[in-house]
Parts: sequence; C-alpha cells; structure tokens
Amino acid sequence: MSGKTLTLRTIPVLGWVFLMYGVLRASRAQPLRHPLLRVVWWIDAFLSIVVHAAQIPSAVRRGDRLGHSRIRTALLTLVFGLTWWKTQTNRSRGSSMKVLVTGASGFLGGRLARRLVEDGGNDVSVLVRRTSNLQDLGDLSQLSLVYGDLTDKDSLEAATRGIDVVFHSAARVDECGVRSQFVAENVDATEHLLTSAKANGVSRFVFISSPSALMEYDGGDQLNIDESVPYPKRYLNYYSETKALAEQAVLDANEPGFVTCALRPRAIWGPGDRSGPIVRLLGRANTGALPDLSGGRQVLASLCHVDNIVDAAVKASRSDNVGGLAYFIADDEVTDIWPFMAETARDFGITPPTRKPNPRVVSAAVTAIELIWKIPLLANRYSPPLSRYVLALLTRSSTFDTGAARRDFGYTPVVDRDAGLADFKTWVQAQGGVAELTRDLK
Repeated sequence: MSGKTLTLRTIPVLGWVFLMYGVLRASRAQPLRHPLLRVVWWIDAFLSIVVHAAQIPSAVRRGDRLGHSRIRTALLTLVFGLTWWKTQTNRSRGSSMKVLVTGASGFLGGRLARRLVEDGGNDVSVLVRRTSNLQDLGDLSQLSLVYGDLTDKDSLEAATRGIDVVFHSAARVDECGVRSQFVAENVDATEHLLTSAKANGVSRFVFISSPSALMEYDGGDQLNIDESVPYPKRYLNYYSETKALAEQAVLDANEPGFVTCALRPRAIWGPGDRSGPIVRLLGRANTGALPDLSGGRQVLASLCHVDNIVDAAVKASRSDNVGGLAYFIADDEVTDIWPFMAETARDFGITPPTRKPNPRVVSAAVTAIELIWKIPLLANRYSPPLSRYVLALLTRSSTFDTGAARRDFGYTPVVDRDAGLADFKTWVQAQGGVAELTRDLK
C-alpha cells in the first residue's frame, strides 16, 4: 500500500475520530471549549456529509452496498452535528444551566444557591461537607448536594463534572489559624477547583473575592478607589494575602471557552447573616464590650447587602465582558461606620458604644497581641481578641467606585439601605434578638 493511499484512508478516519470525540463531550455536557476547535469540528462535519452524500447516487446506481453505508454515515453525521449544536445552543441561552456553588452552607453561598433555584432553569449543585449545617438553605429537595471538601482534589473533580458555571464563595475567613491553613483553604483549594473546572469543560467561573485583598499592612484610607489600584507590597493579614493570591489565580486562568472573573464585596450584610461584621459588632455592643475606635474621625465604608452581591454574581456569570477582570461591588450608599452602628444599636434597643480609648494605646495593644498570637498553640485554637485587620476595618475609610461593574454587566443595587435594614431587623427578631443570634459567636 502506497504512502499516498494510506494518507487518503487515514484522513477520513481521523476526521471521524474527531467527530466522535466532539459528540462524546457533548453527550457529557462538556462541549469543546476553544472556539477554534468548534470551528474545525463544524468544518469536519460539513465535509463528512458532503463527501459521503456526493458518492451516494453513483453507489446506489451500481447497487453497491457501500451506497447504503454512505447514506447511514451521512445521516449519522447530520444527527451528531445537530445534537452537538443543540447542546451548545442550550448552554449559550442559559437553559438548563448546571451550576455549582461552593460555600453554600454560609451566608452568601446559601443565598446565592437559593436565588439560582428561584430564577428557574438552573440545575443547582452545592459543595458541602457531611458535617455542614444546612438549615438556612431551605428546601434541599431543589438542590443537588455534592459532598466534598475544598482541600480534597478528588471531590472537586467529581463536583465539577457536567457543570457549566462555578460560583466559588467558600473561603477561610476566621483569623484563627496559621498561614499554611489559609494557603491550603484559600489559594490551593481555588487552584484545584480551577484545574478541575477546566478539565471538566466548565465555561464560566465566578470568584467571590474581597477588597481586603488590597489592604496594606501600614495603609491608610482608600476613598472611591477603582480596580486600577495595585495589590499591596505587604498584606494586612493571612486572609488578605491569600485572598489576593487566589484572586490572581482566578484572573490568570481566563482563556477562550473558560471565562473567569472576581467580585469584591465588603462587609456583606442582610437577613441570614449570623456571623458577619455588623452582627459581631452588634453582639459586642449588646454585652458592652464594643468601644468606639474611631478616634474622633469619620470612618466611611462601602458596605454590600447580600442581595446586591448575589445579583451581581448572577449578572457577571452571563456577561461576555468580564473575562480576566475583578470588580468592586457595593451598595449605593456610603456609610459613616460609627454613627451607623450607634443608630442600628438603638434600633435593637442596645446602648451605643461610648468608651473611646486612646488610639495609640489600642495600636500598642494590637502589636502586643500580634506577637503573642505567633505562638501556634494559640493561633490554631483561638481568634485574637483584637487584630490589626479588625482595627483597620473599623478605623480606615474604604469606599469603592462600582462603575466598571455597571458598565460591563449592568450592575445596579437591587436593595437600598433602608429596605435592607428593615428586613434585617425583622429577621434578627425572628431569631430571638441580637443576644440569641450572637450567643455562640467567638
């Protein structure tokens, strides 16, 4: 057999192998990701149909059995092509979208999962531990529970099979722990999830980041900043550092067919919040343990209601303009932290903080606590009573320009502060009040 004959016979075989590969991926809800591969697949399918169909009349006239084979081949190729096209069309239109939410046992992840179910047309899976408290997720029959852990590569690979969009909300936030724990749960876990998502044909990856990723150790106020602000040279704490590293990994992973973005909400609040900054401050104020740390300064902040970041995440997941970009997400209102906390405390019948310690004394105390908390035995078991991170959140102004999110995916806050506070107050009272809600907070 000549080399030319072998080549002529090999090319059609390779073409069919590629056709079957594309169909197999489509049958697993994992169509070819790269646009160039999709174009080549369609050219392959078209040529297969044309070549086989062109030979059908002469083969049939000769009574050649090959003619029937050509007909079957052409029809099968057409059917496979239509199947593949339907799968691609369904994905682009968002019908029967298969999504995975990490951190669904938490405040934001749980609300996001419920929203995706409420929207309809979504097959929602949530990655949870077998020990996770799922009380706030509501009707679990509408969710697919995927048991696993962000530190378990195999469970991430299994969780992302057949998924179209990943919303990665889980993170280690508590200041209890050493650096290796934060790296494992925030950085390594995110990288493993990205790798699994790519390998399994996920098309979009929305990462819930934080403005803390931009907080300098010795930094000051950040007023109306946008996404052009660079990462710090020295991070404020392990959470800030590892959140920034995870965000960079997400943005660097963006490529054709795998769109990634990061959203940066600060101090998420609203009904369902059991351990966020506002709840913790109210808990301390209720026991008389919250001093006014403002130092007589105005401390401004861009907070973020939970429904606003949830709506932003959903919109970002559907946008073609977000690839490889990070976005600040915030409420419309700029909040003056200490007057806001005083007013909110009064709404719950709590006396606002009145003690005003000397800022220098507080700073010295934080420095001493930081040194003591370098002891692994303490760091692994307890959160510090006061940290440089918490002090920065309560004494530095941080407000954000959300213009990029408005431009690229139409972000607009869906809940204003007054409506959000009314709903929050009603929900807290339904939990038994501030004292009951914060009784077990450490």
